[in-house]
Amino acid sequence: MSLLEINKLPTAENSVIRLNSSDNIAVARVPLSPGQTLRIANDLSVTVRDNVPPGHKVAIRPIQPGESIVRYGHAMGRARDAIEPGQHVHVHNVAFEEHGFDYEFPAGDLPLPALPKDVPAFLGYAREDGRAGTRNYIAVVAASNCAAHTAELIAASFADETLPPNVDGVAAFPHGEGCGHTIGPDTEQLRRTLAGVLDHPNVSSAIILGLGCEVNQIDHYLGPNAPRSGRLVGMTLQESGGTRKTLEAARAHIAKLMERAAAEKRVPIPASKIVLGLNCGGSDSFSGITANPALGVCSDLLARMGAAAVLAETTETFGAEHLLVKRARNRQVAERYLSFVKGYKEYLARFGGSFDDNPSPGNKAGGLTNILEKSLGAVAKAGTSPMTDAVDYAERVHTPGFVFMNTPGYDPVSLTGLAAGGCNLIAFTTGRGSAIGFPTIPVVKIASNGYTYRRMTDNMDINAGRIADGEASIEQVGREILDLVMRVASGERTCSERLGHKEFVPWRIGPVL
Repeated sequence: MSLLEINKLPTAENSVIRLNSSDNIAVARVPLSPGQTLRIANDLSVTVRDNVPPGHKVAIRPIQPGESIVRYGHAMGRARDAIEPGQHVHVHNVAFEEHGFDYEFPAGDLPLPALPKDVPAFLGYAREDGRAGTRNYIAVVAASNCAAHTAELIAASFADETLPPNVDGVAAFPHGEGCGHTIGPDTEQLRRTLAGVLDHPNVSSAIILGLGCEVNQIDHYLGPNAPRSGRLVGMTLQESGGTRKTLEAARAHIAKLMERAAAEKRVPIPASKIVLGLNCGGSDSFSGITANPALGVCSDLLARMGAAAVLAETTETFGAEHLLVKRARNRQVAERYLSFVKGYKEYLARFGGSFDDNPSPGNKAGGLTNILEKSLGAVAKAGTSPMTDAVDYAERVHTPGFVFMNTPGYDPVSLTGLAAGGCNLIAFTTGRGSAIGFPTIPVVKIASNGYTYRRMTDNMDINAGRIADGEASIEQVGREILDLVMRVASGERTCSERLGHKEFVPWRIGPVL
């Protein structure tokens, strides 16, 4: 049966959800109790043997020791012991194992999506380089931890002031990096990240603030050939005379920058200029049933408009790599994506880690047993469109359609990479109620189940749990997400913005010296 046919009132027919006819488990929509009868299909009836929480799995046929546990039509682990129909299926009886895949590489080279003649428009800020802003901020970016506190003081000094029209605020970017780095990939990645934040379409002008003696010198971001050099001011605490004098000088600079920002107005801009970051956090078992596939519908609709939808979190594609490789527009894109997976494996191996360390206690409490199950649901955020490109952490996104970015699954670090890559909006699905945002980018929060949505209405923008409750289809909620994305692009505030979320955490990949 379709999810839309499921009624709220639990019955033998609608208390569980089976997503694929080959699945040997089903997902509990409501709490299941021993003795309860489930009817999976006309010829399949199961008696529940254990207490099974909502979102958790129940066996619907006998599963032998070593046999694959199948969800979404794909193996997500093996049975440790014999599992009888009606038993709870979770970490206690499912063994994790890495799969080897015979990848189905693309044989040819698909063209990039053509820009349609007629696409809807949003009201945004047109930038000189052709990109579009959905917000208009002055950014104060710390070059290192030594300047972080002062950056925060500068932004906070404007908190109670009435800002001119068209200026969304003064946003601080403090962080704990910028010195004590090994010189090489680690510093290069930090510089790429901060440069992407400074030269972002949602930022009208910016200050790069250093102490003066750190590894990450502000000179890297300045000069006549630097992006948007006319909109960037460089300062150090040492040259400016310390914290208080730097605060005074920065306020004077920002007063001038704000005049320029106030003169910038929203104008109609085609939706093809949207670059939507796709992220999930605090996922549960419903995430892959409701919120993620609904966001996938939105992603596909954006791709048809010539916009970009950027899937992050390399760790949460592990076990679903074969699905993304098959969708790559050419062999080169597929190979670059796989190089990120391989590189991440090597990165983890240096610390004795495993991809399966990713599911958190909250993920598991929400019914996700291992990283394979989590990934199979997570990649649904990218819909069904071809993967047009694969970029490294914080690299600029240039191509329309579905793009993959190499990031960790850790939410604030992942969002930071998406932002630095040029995403002007972010859509974030959650089952457990992850609360997160970004200083200069609106983050749309999509709850995977009605319980979390109702419990955390201050944090959630959309209730995708209506899909599992039978109140809406995946297609309907996907279009609702797109409608909200368009309104947010035009200035409507999200929950995370109203709450003042400002998480910003660059990804440090090297040792501390």
